[in-house]
Amino acid sequence: MSDQSQTEAEELRREPPELDPEMLARREAALVHVVKFGDPVLKSRAAEVELFDDRLRAEIDRMGRLMNDAVGVGMAANQVGLLRRFFVYRVADDGPLQALANPVLEWRSDEEETFEEGCLSLPHVVVEVTRPARIRVSAQDRFGEPIELEAEGLEGRVIQHELDHLDGVLIIDRATRGQRREAMRILRELGPGS
Repeated sequence: MSDQSQTEAEELRREPPELDPEMLARREAALVHVVKFGDPVLKSRAAEVELFDDRLRAEIDRMGRLMNDAVGVGMAANQVGLLRRFFVYRVADDGPLQALANPVLEWRSDEEETFEEGCLSLPHVVVEVTRPARIRVSAQDRFGEPIELEAEGLEGRVIQHELDHLDGVLIIDRATRGQRREAMRILRELGPGS
């Protein structure tokens, strides 16, 4: 794995080796609100967002705070128990919170890249996932306005990861048999709701 690939993989996991006590406490408090492996909502397809109101925007902002406190780079609505088709992400620490509702993958490159991915809903699990290197997505913003974006690198990978969540697909579903077996061992050892 190249230095750049290693850096992107570490950013995707976003679990720094050491967190100061305050940040660790914030992370643990945030993770309590994240649905964990085994909950059927994670394997369910989310319904389209139809109403773009203040309640939706408040939920987007709440998920953004949870994601930041949990030291994540993306969070889908079903990760907080909502079967609605939207997610939030932020790939740069100083970048704006992005929200995509009703996203549709319009195009994907033939070129693929394989990197390690982790997930807030599968604590301590990291698997290699192969995804298209570049994508184009159409969606709606938090106000229901149509948007289209092209993404690659970490942003493209995060968008695809969150799109998978909205379809009930987890990273272990895209892992090799050996990695899936190891992930299941880790999840069993951690126990329900870990």
